[in-house]
Amino acid sequence: MSKRFISLLIVSLVILSIFPSTAMSQEGKPKIAFLPGIEDPFYRVMEIGVTQALEDFGLEVIPAQFPPQWGVTHQTPILDAMVARGDLNYLIIAPVDKEQMIAPLQSAIDAGIKVITVDTFLGDGDYVNGPVTFPLSYIGSDNVEGGRIAARALADVTGGAGKVYVQNTTVGTSTTEQRGQGFTEGIAEYPDMELVGMDYNGDDANTAVEQTAAKLQVVPDLAGIFGVNVFSAYGAGNAVKSAGLEGTVQVIAFDATQDAIQNLRDGIVTLVIAQKPSDMGYMAVEFAMADWRGVTSIPKHVTTGYAVIDASNVDDPEVARFIYQVP
Repeated sequence: MSKRFISLLIVSLVILSIFPSTAMSQEGKPKIAFLPGIEDPFYRVMEIGVTQALEDFGLEVIPAQFPPQWGVTHQTPILDAMVARGDLNYLIIAPVDKEQMIAPLQSAIDAGIKVITVDTFLGDGDYVNGPVTFPLSYIGSDNVEGGRIAARALADVTGGAGKVYVQNTTVGTSTTEQRGQGFTEGIAEYPDMELVGMDYNGDDANTAVEQTAAKLQVVPDLAGIFGVNVFSAYGAGNAVKSAGLEGTVQVIAFDATQDAIQNLRDGIVTLVIAQKPSDMGYMAVEFAMADWRGVTSIPKHVTTGYAVIDASNVDDPEVARFIYQVP
């Protein structure tokens, strides 16, 4: 599917969705809920996009419930409670595991709730020909490419040579697995670069700091680190700072949190890869409304792109607007 076709399709969906049906009363409008993966700045910004879209369409804003930790045991009870409400028409969700969340979300489908996944996906993410096809759409970043961007950035700042390390999150999380894959593939293109490890912190910032600090001890000549999400980038950046290695060990941070941007300004982080979570949330509501009004050509997968932030453009308003600003 060409980028031009997708753009035209999205414009058509927006036009069909934005103008409300004059015959539809408030009671006749759909109820749309949002279930994020965890409490963090990325999903808070996504919530802003969801809320703005709901308000723009004149829909009820159902407060999002944020799981306290990343994991099926934390997300599933909230999902079950949402299904038990009995009044939801659509659920926008970032499933925390690509396999283990299939059955709980199938239960939502069986209860008459249509599902749109954002950021993360189910199965292999191919909702047309893959093993899981019941979601309406998957809206997220091209995470393999995001990993490759990080690999190329580290190669650029290290002169294409040196040992590098990945701070990852949780096995089974679709997006971060893809980022790790893309980074591994990207580094393999540089014969003088060596990937010396990939740790999983379970989406816990303190664990990320401890793991990174331990790696710096074991590999004293480490040249660079890729932190694949909010918590991983926090651990990578702050462990490097604590070790007094800023500028020596290059850090690529995925997700443009305030902490990552401050580390960029302080010379601890070399590059920040910003996703567009607000766009994901807003677009998911648009897709739900388009489906509600009978649109049948909703794309099964849409990527929302990146903004790459470094010291040279961090103060450019056209780039800075992608920094995760949470009230």
